[in-house]
Amino acid sequence: MRTRQQVLFLYLATSAMDTAVIAWSSYDGASEGPTPPVESEPTPPYATGVDALRDGWRLIQASPLRRALPGHERDVDFLLHEFIFERLVD
Repeated sequence: MRTRQQVLFLYLATSAMDTAVIAWSSYDGASEGPTPPVESEPTPPYATGVDALRDGWRLIQASPLRRALPGHERDVDFLLHEFIFERLVD
């Protein structure tokens, strides 16, 4: 048996890992065939980033905080609070 990687992207409401998940996606290198993406589910796989940690996912990256330029505080942009987790499975 070989070890393979699963990757989970969680976008949180703020930079705090105990705030609500607002978007997500995942990639499963351990699956043997096509599987429905986790984002096709109506609810996120975890309520917060801390819940993913408690379930055994390892945090490998958190997006850096950015200060909004004066006058641009309400501009629409990409999702800022991205956390990337991984889990190794046999």
